Amino acid sequence: MNVLLVAVLILATGILLMPALTGAPRWRAIVTPLASIIGSGFLVAAPILSHTIGDYAALGMAALCVASWLFGSAIRHNIAKVEPILEENRNRLFRRLDEASAIVLAFAYWVSVAYYLNLFAAFALRGIGVTDPLMVRLTTTAVLAALAALGVLRGLKWLENVEVTAVGLKLGVIAALIAGLGASLLLGWGGTPPDMAAHDLPSHGDQARILLGLIILVQGFETSRYLGSAYAPEMRVQTMRYAQIIATAIYVLFIGLATPWFAGPLPPVGGETAVIDLLRPMALLVAPMLIMVALASQLSAAVADMNGSSGLLEDVTGKRVPMRFGYALTAAAAIALTWGANIYQIITYASKAFAAYYLLQSITAAVSALRADRPQYARAALYAAGAMLALAVIVLGMPAEGGN
Repeated sequence: MNVLLVAVLILATGILLMPALTGAPRWRAIVTPLASIIGSGFLVAAPILSHTIGDYAALGMAALCVASWLFGSAIRHNIAKVEPILEENRNRLFRRLDEASAIVLAFAYWVSVAYYLNLFAAFALRGIGVTDPLMVRLTTTAVLAALAALGVLRGLKWLENVEVTAVGLKLGVIAALIAGLGASLLLGWGGTPPDMAAHDLPSHGDQARILLGLIILVQGFETSRYLGSAYAPEMRVQTMRYAQIIATAIYVLFIGLATPWFAGPLPPVGGETAVIDLLRPMALLVAPMLIMVALASQLSAAVADMNGSSGLLEDVTGKRVPMRFGYALTAAAAIALTWGANIYQIITYASKAFAAYYLLQSITAAVSALRADRPQYARAALYAAGAMLALAVIVLGMPAEGGN
């Protein structure tokens, strides 16, 4: 199995890092949203979903991807139809909704930075056998302080160059894991480890609420909305769609193949890194591969969101809050969250924060569809349904059990 994992990793990564691909504008436009969507979700999704809905984990993941597609459709509509209106400053309502969306998204990035770097610290410490929540929080705080200092003194743009390489490596590892899980299924390997006792699943109502609290796992496609300075609207719409399709295929396939390995409850400590212990029996190289890809993806995603938050704050405040101060503000908020909540609560808070952004974007798209020269009532109803779903996430979403 180790030979298979290495072979697939080398082959897939080699293809994904070919200059002809990494230098292609279309692929780079796909990579930005894809890097956020699969930043860390695939590492925590399988254990949480298996703990929550058991053998139906893949269906739960598919439902989350459908929800993300609904929100993505609204944002794609806004890229194509609302952005030109905003550029010409022809509609005060759209301008107010856009400003509110930017402010909400900036706050959402604060929560997501805490989410990414708590996972970064958890996986880094897991590599040396440490799962103590206090050590995770201390490490997260140290990393946040270091990034804030770099942002204030030098800016973080220089770190963004790792994004394309990190995504290529991450997708290569995922391809290797999927190949290994597929081979294990064919060979009849996998199943509940003997030391993992069966557990009662949450009630159906709680299952639905936990799923609503996991929208953050498929968040990230909205970054295409803010790439207007680099890519034309048509390319951003198309490449966001491709990014969501690729992410959906990866998530559902990985969760479906991994579910037999993930039966049982989340451990009370270190549940966010449970994927390592649960897949370790598959092959010796699984643990180091997971830790390697976790560190690369979490750091790059956190840097991207710190830049995004600071840039949005500078923009919506008319430069009264400069980006350098925004880095410190984002880090301070993420540190407060780190010490005030466990990872599962942070996941839910992040889902609610991004749901607030999707709510505003869905309202914008619905109003735009109704105000078109030929009103698009079906689209307006679809986007209104997206707004109601986002509201349900905000009101009803709850964290999974586990963690301290």
